[in-house]
Amino acid sequence: MGSRRKNLIYLTGFMGSGKSTIAPILANTLGYSYRDIDSEIELATGKRVSELFTDHGEKYFRDVERRLLQEASRLQGCIISLGGGTIANEINLQIVKSSGVLIYLAATVDQIMRRVRNKSNRPLLLTPDGERLSEDALQRRIAILLRERIPYYEQADVTVVTGDQPVGLTIDKIVRSINGLVE
Repeated sequence: MGSRRKNLIYLTGFMGSGKSTIAPILANTLGYSYRDIDSEIELATGKRVSELFTDHGEKYFRDVERRLLQEASRLQGCIISLGGGTIANEINLQIVKSSGVLIYLAATVDQIMRRVRNKSNRPLLLTPDGERLSEDALQRRIAILLRERIPYYEQADVTVVTGDQPVGLTIDKIVRSINGLVE
């Protein structure tokens, strides 16, 4: 692990994997602070993530995301919930891997579908016109994006399957898994 700050913990995983739910509870359990990169982006830009995608495109969003990730990488004693696609970029992945412990919250396509199917604030799950995708198209889109991102997610230090278990059980699994990896 080298000079890695072992008390900075990043949560990654596809949208709907439980990052935003688990991160604040894990932070409370460990006595850490908590940051959500998507919330930080919205705060910094004054726009919702969906508006940034619509108004400025994904490249602009990813540039803002990288800048805020670099700032967050200097924190200590913090749980950082990453966007689902944050580490699907080599530079971002290296920022994360060099500054903390990366935990992948894994979920199946079906589990993700159940969790996000009624969310209209997920730009990658909408048509170019901003309309909701059909169930079949949504499932295909999730499967394709997940398949593209898995090679990045699998570079995590720890993988925890979130499944359909209670959040408390997932937190327990994470705490046990990071024993010895964090200060």
